[in-house]
Amino acid sequence: EEAIRSLLIEAFLRPAEADLVDALRWQGDLAVSLVAVDQGRIVGHAALSYLRSPKRALALAPLAVIPGMQGRGTGAALVREALAAARGREAAIIFVLGDPAYYGRFGFSTDAAQLFPSVYSGEHFMGLWLGPARVPAAPVIYAEAFGALGA
Repeated sequence: EEAIRSLLIEAFLRPAEADLVDALRWQGDLAVSLVAVDQGRIVGHAALSYLRSPKRALALAPLAVIPGMQGRGTGAALVREALAAARGREAAIIFVLGDPAYYGRFGFSTDAAQLFPSVYSGEHFMGLWLGPARVPAAPVIYAEAFGALGA
């Protein structure tokens, strides 16, 4: 946990995302926590958290790779593993807030998210259906810990 915290602070240059992951873990909302290791050091992390709504939906956040390892495929490998983990948990859809050019290559799109109202709605709010199963449109309500992220 401490190594993940250190990585997140190094990657984001602030403690907010580390605090978020800690809070998700403590509150029981952290569904999946994945790490990338290079020479015995954690160099990347991806988190999937449970959403309050819709059912069978997860949020991918945060995704982090230390600056010296960015651009080497570490983040992409973490995203692919996170998607596989979500499928294993029988999630129907994953939401992410991020760069459309980056997340679009994994299949995330604003089209998949547009039926789901969110405080984050816009060009950076995307969804990815994980299979043919669909969930009814409903507001996307993140875990309580996300409320402190903007503070």
